[in-house]
Amino acid sequence: MDPCPFVRLMVDSLALNLPSATKPPPVSGVHPSTTPCFCKIRINTFPSQTALLPLSSSAGDASPDATTSALGFHLDPAALRRLSSRPLALLLAVYAGSTARACGVPSAKLLGRLLLTVDLAAALSRPNTFHSGWLRLRKSSNAREPDHKPSARLHVLVRSEPDPRFVFQFGGEPECSPVVFQIQENNIRQPVFSCKFSADRNSRSRSLPSDFANNPSRWRRTLKGVRERHGRERKGWMIMIHDLSGSPVAAASMITPFVPSPGSDRVSRSNPGAWLILRPNGASVSSWKPWGRLEAWRERGPVDGLGYKFELVTENGPLNGIPIAEATMNVKRGGQFCIDYKVMRDSGLGSRLPGKGFVMGSTVEGEGKVSKPVVQVGAQHVTCMADAALFIALSAAIDLSMDACQLFSHKLRKELCHEEQVSFQ
Repeated sequence: MDPCPFVRLMVDSLALNLPSATKPPPVSGVHPSTTPCFCKIRINTFPSQTALLPLSSSAGDASPDATTSALGFHLDPAALRRLSSRPLALLLAVYAGSTARACGVPSAKLLGRLLLTVDLAAALSRPNTFHSGWLRLRKSSNAREPDHKPSARLHVLVRSEPDPRFVFQFGGEPECSPVVFQIQENNIRQPVFSCKFSADRNSRSRSLPSDFANNPSRWRRTLKGVRERHGRERKGWMIMIHDLSGSPVAAASMITPFVPSPGSDRVSRSNPGAWLILRPNGASVSSWKPWGRLEAWRERGPVDGLGYKFELVTENGPLNGIPIAEATMNVKRGGQFCIDYKVMRDSGLGSRLPGKGFVMGSTVEGEGKVSKPVVQVGAQHVTCMADAALFIALSAAIDLSMDACQLFSHKLRKELCHEEQVSFQ
């Protein structure tokens, strides 16, 4: 099982130094004592990234007082092939003011730009540092500004690291019990796992009572009540991951039902649904050990979002986990579920993280769209197929959470319903 070549291009150690004669313009919503400046970072056809810049009073070549980092760029095999023929142009533009727009017009003022050239020829074989230190900002690439004139300076560290990843794709929607393929270079697809989804309810009765024929009106009322109660909760979902020999190697089990908060038809953050991601520990699934715990809910807003939080389970139990991912994605457009230790550390949540770098990413389609998740897993986090299977189970759980968090006024597709719900409809 060979990983695909990826490269991570990082833009770190960002800070801004303004000459004493220069002060940020008085733009509403920005206070000079906080962070009134930001940087937009672009490379070729990738979406631009924005990073707020701390101000530094460091003189000369001294290191800045405080720094920040951008998210960085993840270059997959296709991007590396596309960019390998020529050096990469990295453009950084620094602005003073708010990142918001007023009536569609940017409210920030350009302080200057700089252009760095990045050669990725050796990026796959070893880490590289392309620049580290202060650079003068210029208003345009053609501007001829005298070196003695005071100007703003940007401190930046640009580097790259090889970041090989295993890439998988579900052959269908997780609730349809698909095969999972490994995607290798040149788009070679090889089946590696199979999935088995079930929507079971331990307490349900599989047969009708003996007096159903004698008193049908009574049982119609009973069945209607059962249907309405079941329509207000989503529970009992499970997806098993099997290797090619048919042996179960991982599972995702819904342990906390997804139910609407009182007086609404949505799963709230105060009462989220939850999954356990399980690894084998004996023949019976009931004896398996939890590896991770995923919570999900529906966020209110101009556009609703799927909120989620994922924790690694420790020996102290599921309620004392290590949080390693928490975010919200658009329920209409979908998004990317991502575990990245670097991002967590940069956000100040990395005191207990067990590793570093990229861990996994999984695509999630929006509501009502066909979803065949593509899963990337950092090669350093996979020592065997069973490790990869845990991430596949987690990917299925976050994808199914998009369905579980649908408004309860909407009907689920039949694959997600329990047997008695299907028979009632």
